[in-house]
Amino acid sequence: MFSKPRLFLTQIILLLALGLSACAPFLTASTPTPQAPTATPMPPTATPPPAAATVNGEIVTLAEFQAELQRYKSAQTALGKTVSDADANKIVLEDLIAQFLLAQAARDAKFELTETNLKSRIDALATQIGGAEALSAWRSAHGYDAAAFQIALKRAAEAAWMRDKIIAEVPKTMEQVHLRQILTYNEAKVSAALEELKAGKDFDVIAARFDPITLGELGWTPRGYLLNAKANDAALALQVGAYSDVIATNAGFHIFKVIERGVHPLTPDALLTMQELALKNWLAERRAKSAVVLAP
Repeated sequence: MFSKPRLFLTQIILLLALGLSACAPFLTASTPTPQAPTATPMPPTATPPPAAATVNGEIVTLAEFQAELQRYKSAQTALGKTVSDADANKIVLEDLIAQFLLAQAARDAKFELTETNLKSRIDALATQIGGAEALSAWRSAHGYDAAAFQIALKRAAEAAWMRDKIIAEVPKTMEQVHLRQILTYNEAKVSAALEELKAGKDFDVIAARFDPITLGELGWTPRGYLLNAKANDAALALQVGAYSDVIATNAGFHIFKVIERGVHPLTPDALLTMQELALKNWLAERRAKSAVVLAP
């Protein structure tokens, strides 16, 4: 199955550590000569804040990235996990880019979070965290001012709306195969099992020998549900009653057999996996069409 870190999918806004840099030096007009009038000076132009990346021209500020990175590292430490700086940087930056892409798509789809709705969300968060003063203290501790916090909350709401739209479009029923497998970590044993099958030995008898508890039962499996792409493609390509060659994955050595095939409702776990796959594929396609520039 797919592993499910779900950093972005399970993240709540109060765990975001967002800060915006606001430095705004101004351009000045050249000094006028006494002989001729000067042109009207250009209006002041703010210098953009330092960026960790830009997503279709929208800046992921360095301050925002660093604050979220610190939050992520603290969370991993609290869980007793060690993550290298390089891995942490990549995870957090990719997560922020995904959020920007989703939020931008929500706006393209005409989703609009009204001021009233935004205020309601802030009030609800204040209630959850213990009141307006507690929320204000949390904002200050994590580098927010009121405006920056509203920007973060608005973008998170937009991204969540788009995410929900994507996963809602995943059908609850789809074509699947009912699979059983012979699985072992021993390559010699699985090769011997394959020879037994070729000699006419019953698949279920061999599968039960390797796993007497589940009898090799995998249940109904849609395309994309198995972690390994080679295993997934091989299993889905089998005709009913046929078995595969030996397929090596990180889980061991497999021989799959298709018991039946047809349109069938997804199990809750399969539905969740297919929704995650749909979101992953959407983000990959969206990013391929987007201008994402990482800071050097």
